[in-house]
Amino acid sequence: MENEPVLVTGAAGFIGFHIAQRLLAQGREVIGVDNINSYYDPKLKEARLQRLKSQMRFSFMKLDLADQGAMEALFARYRFPVVVHLAAQAGVRYSLQNPHAYIDANVKGFLNVLEGCRYNGCKHLLFASSSSVYGANTKLPFSVHDNVDHPVSLYAASKKANELMAHSYSYLYRLPATGLRFFTVYGPWGRPDMAMFIFAKGILAGEPIKLFNGGKMRRDFTYIDDITEAVVRLADRIPQGRPTVDSNQNDPASSEAPWRIFNIGNNRPTQLTYVIELLEKELGRVAVKEMLPMQPGDVEATYADIAALEQEIGFKPSTRIEDGVAKFVSWFREFREL
Repeated sequence: MENEPVLVTGAAGFIGFHIAQRLLAQGREVIGVDNINSYYDPKLKEARLQRLKSQMRFSFMKLDLADQGAMEALFARYRFPVVVHLAAQAGVRYSLQNPHAYIDANVKGFLNVLEGCRYNGCKHLLFASSSSVYGANTKLPFSVHDNVDHPVSLYAASKKANELMAHSYSYLYRLPATGLRFFTVYGPWGRPDMAMFIFAKGILAGEPIKLFNGGKMRRDFTYIDDITEAVVRLADRIPQGRPTVDSNQNDPASSEAPWRIFNIGNNRPTQLTYVIELLEKELGRVAVKEMLPMQPGDVEATYADIAALEQEIGFKPSTRIEDGVAKFVSWFREFREL
């Protein structure tokens, strides 16, 4: 499959940009698609795209995944053997304000991806899920073998829906599909709506940074290079489906169909107050903190059990938060021309 094009949806996004770069470095041809929406500053998306477009094997198409006709034409033209689906309407808090965007992008858009894979011989679909699917679960660390039927935001519900939709296509049409539950990804070229970017920007500007739950939130911050390494390794590990077992002992992480789910996290949750200390040190400024109560749809802690990932690909995310924050700030200063 090395000489055939790989589709990366959301290629102008944070994770999509990094994965497209990594695939190109492997010598693969990459077709990137993105609708360049204005959920956050399109200038950052355009800057990522310019880096990708400078490489020989990269082609880009601006299109909306919810556009059924355009998606059918895309898949019919390229018949992608591998699809890495990362495009989505992101953000828990924004889903409280604009729920329709999540159904259009995350449900309708994903259906068009599944249909494209179904009719055009896709050999492996990898798709982004999220740690938010664990919702009201309180047992830590979060395991892919746990039930995740109680999402606490529409964003989380849309990601759980993606997992279920992919399973149905795997079962009905034998479409190999791998779901990727990402845990708080950060690093260079990160999204400006995420904590690391918001905090760094606020600290440098001397503006108050909002700390929900009094800053006692804990997140399994996962450095972007670790995410990229895991996804690229999984791309070559096509699920086969496990043998028939007792239906009373179904594993939520795998199936008789060629479908499976992995956590991709650092396996090391960090309290937000410590992340701010690291940012203060790297930026040479003291943060002005505004302590606030918990937001609707938020959870207090995320913590990934990654045993299944380690067993499958022999890889465990290992970037220390101290090193990752330093690399992020180095990029942030350069990007902001500070």
